[in-house]
Amino acid sequence: MRICRGLLVILEMSLFAIGAFIIGWIIFPILGLRYKGSERRRKFALIIHNSWKFFISVMEKSKMIKVNITGGSLADIKGRVVVASHPSLIDIILLIGNMPNSLCLVKNGILKNPFMSNIVKSLYIINDIDPEVFQKSCLEALKEGYNIIIFPTGTRTLPGEDVKVHKGAAQIAIASGVDIVPIKIQTDIPFLMKNHCPLDAGDKTVNYTLTVLPEIKLSDFPKDLTDIKLRNHITEKIKEAIN
Repeated sequence: MRICRGLLVILEMSLFAIGAFIIGWIIFPILGLRYKGSERRRKFALIIHNSWKFFISVMEKSKMIKVNITGGSLADIKGRVVVASHPSLIDIILLIGNMPNSLCLVKNGILKNPFMSNIVKSLYIINDIDPEVFQKSCLEALKEGYNIIIFPTGTRTLPGEDVKVHKGAAQIAIASGVDIVPIKIQTDIPFLMKNHCPLDAGDKTVNYTLTVLPEIKLSDFPKDLTDIKLRNHITEKIKEAIN
């Protein structure tokens, strides 16, 4: 059973990679000839949302995973900075597949991935670029009603690990005046975790729980805080929420 599930994981991830390649290098360039500007991004974001939603359904129908969403509807979140815990490789797929009109921050290194590079260049926000360009891109996206999804730990984390939370989410929230929605992602058994062999998919369906937690509202903090102190307080609240 474990061997079959391991092979199924590889098959499904290969399906994802092929789909990403077709979208990034065929569908996006063709649509890019017709749509420009904000309409172009809207079309591209909808395609990724629907295709990743379909991928989630494939994984659920194959009994590989089961996704449970608690605390609220992901589809109702709009124009927010979304911070999430990051236990597994497919966390961003689960979020964008269930949350329309969402963008994410990615590292420049992913541009070396031939399957994802054109999707990233066409749609998402690279975080390790000139700070002014980065902030401008984030503020424009939030103003257009997109959610910006951030994994504040930067990388996948292990259960019980004392995580370090970066301050980028707090900086974006302060600059934009937008509140933060924390989402805690948990699995009942290890799956696609850091330092975890993808072939080891266990012998039963992996239950994912995505818990939408109360918003971290900028208005809840004292008005006389300096930007640095406010950023530190918000970052600490984020860590408490997702840890």
